[in-house]
Amino acid sequence: MKTFQKGFTLIELMIVVAIIAILAAIAIPAYQDYVIRSQVSEGLSLADGSKTAIAEFYSNNGRFPTNNGSAGVAASGSITGNYVSGVAITSGLITVTYSSASPYKANTKINSDTIVLSATTNQGSTQFRCKAGSSNPVPSKYLPSACR
Repeated sequence: MKTFQKGFTLIELMIVVAIIAILAAIAIPAYQDYVIRSQVSEGLSLADGSKTAIAEFYSNNGRFPTNNGSAGVAASGSITGNYVSGVAITSGLITVTYSSASPYKANTKINSDTIVLSATTNQGSTQFRCKAGSSNPVPSKYLPSACR
């Protein structure tokens, strides 16, 4: 009588494990980049209040505020999040700084990196352009699409 094999051979199982390992090797770095991009987007959300304050200050005074206090927002070290250690205003520029030092939890790949939002005016409206900071810029692959 012939007996039929039931189950998988060792080589078949090893092939499946190898395929899963290859897929994981591709997926994990892509997921880490996605996580870092989401951390960077927190900084842009925290900068929204500063953008409003700068636009209002400009419409009232005809010039940009020199710092957080003159814009009427909290000090840079007070505007923080899980990944952002500060949001500073300097003459129409908003600088968002990321940190991985405790208590902040930013990925070490963006530790101390910055994004700068620069204000420009055009016929009464204030617009902001996003770019990587001049010192310790956030790498472009982590920037939101609006900043590239």
